[in-house]
Amino acid sequence: MEITINLPDNLSLNETTIRTELAIVLYQQQTLLIEQAAQLINIDVDDFYQILVNRDILTPPTNPEDTPEELIHAHLRISLQEAKQGKTKPVSELWDCIDD
Repeated sequence: MEITINLPDNLSLNETTIRTELAIVLYQQQTLLIEQAAQLINIDVDDFYQILVNRDILTPPTNPEDTPEELIHAHLRISLQEAKQGKTKPVSELWDCIDD
């Protein structure tokens, strides 16, 4: 589905900025999950999470060593979707590059 929005020529917003703002609003309205919102602007879910933290929309965990619950859930949903699509790796490769 494609949507066309006509904006004034003197508006100083580019497509990336508009997509980012739209993704944030749709996430806040609980229309999109965090990973869907990140996909809308073609960035990693962790980077989108950081945008939300920087804007005080989400609060990071008090311990910086902890992975935020929102990201854990997002990564689990992403992994489940990839598994359903057959995007899996052999067990022998699971620990490759773990020390990088």
